[in-house]
Amino acid sequence: MKKLLFIAVLVAGAFSANAQKETKFGIKAGVDFASAKTTVLGTTVTSSETGFFVGGFVTLGISEKFAIQPEVLYVAISDANSFQVPVLAKYTFAEKFSALVGPSFNYYSDFDEDKFKVNVDLGATYDITENIDVNAKYSLGFGDVAVSGIFVGAGYRF
Repeated sequence: MKKLLFIAVLVAGAFSANAQKETKFGIKAGVDFASAKTTVLGTTVTSSETGFFVGGFVTLGISEKFAIQPEVLYVAISDANSFQVPVLAKYTFAEKFSALVGPSFNYYSDFDEDKFKVNVDLGATYDITENIDVNAKYSLGFGDVAVSGIFVGAGYRF
């Protein structure tokens, strides 16, 4: 967990030095519809569960339409609780709509092995007000034990 926190701080520090536009901090929470796929000796087993996520983010403005948005999230799913650090590129393509894409560095506290995984996240946000948004993303997992999920939530920017 210390490594993930260090990575998040490092990424935030590196980009904040280059930010030309606004930097905003915020919190987010929501529901996660997860599926875990395990492949052992050629046999694949899939299970699905619903959980929740909560965490914080910082939006580092690079230009008027582009930003980097690192997040630190706690994701609670009964068999795969994790800490996730997505580092997302955020592109605003309409007045209140933005697209998100980037890697997510995940640490699974409930796994006996393969605790560290990297996913690819793809999503969108809609700004209800200047401070409140709704967001959705899909996180795609890889490997013999892959945890993927759909995250639907809301965020508040300070």
